[in-house]
Parts: sequence; C-alpha cells; structure tokens
Amino acid sequence: MSSRRTARVASVIREVVSTAILQELRDPRIRNVTVLGAQVSPDLRYATVRVSVRGSEKEEALTLHGLNSARGFLQSKVAERVKTRYTPELRFEIDQGVHKSVETSRILREVLAPDELLNSPTENVTEDNGDVESPEETPSSGI
Repeated sequence: MSSRRTARVASVIREVVSTAILQELRDPRIRNVTVLGAQVSPDLRYATVRVSVRGSEKEEALTLHGLNSARGFLQSKVAERVKTRYTPELRFEIDQGVHKSVETSRILREVLAPDELLNSPTENVTEDNGDVESPEETPSSGI
C-alpha cells in the first residue's frame, strides 16, 4: 500500500470522526474533545485516532469510555466516506502532547519568574540631568 494512500485515508478518518463528534454525537460523556489526528495501519484495517480532552483525568477517562461506546456509529460514518474493502477498526487514545506542553509552560514560568525579578531593571535608578541633547538641538549636516 502506498504511504500517500494511507495518509489520505488517515486524513479523511480524522475529518469524518471530528465532524461526527462535533455535530452528530449526543452522548453527554463526550465533551471538550479535539481530534488531533489519525494513524492508519498499512493494510488499512486499523486506525488509531488521537484525541485531546480538556479537563481532569476523570473527564478524560469518561470521554474515552464514551468514544469507545460510540465506536460502531463512528465506524459506520467512516465506511460511508471511505470506500475500501475493509472499514478500518477505530481505536481511540488520549494524546498527552497538550498536557505535556501546558506542564512544561508551568514549570518554565516557575523557574523563570524568580530570575526575571532579579534581572529586571529597576525604575528611577538613573537621573536625567539634562546632559543629553534633544533632537531639536542636534546640529544638522546642512544637506
């Protein structure tokens, strides 16, 4: 199978699943979900859909359970759009990339905040005694 074809199928699966989650699923467990991407096996029998859930770990687990419950419905939507011999079996996994970036940002803020306080310039340290010429007083070159 060509890698271009698997990439195209993965893109379509991501699009169909995200649209179906947003517009057609009415499961109250599935909220604040972003479909980040999909990976398809070379034989097009399996597709892993990576999702990000905004909320606590409990909400993530609940959303993942809801997505697994809606797997059949979502696979039927994929089957309508992707015409292959086998409809890819959907598997959902939580993508930790967003959580890791938020955690990294928090750590950097904690580490850099004390350093910035030490290195920040203090106000009113230098006095302006009028020794600097203003632009009007600067002699022009006469051109």
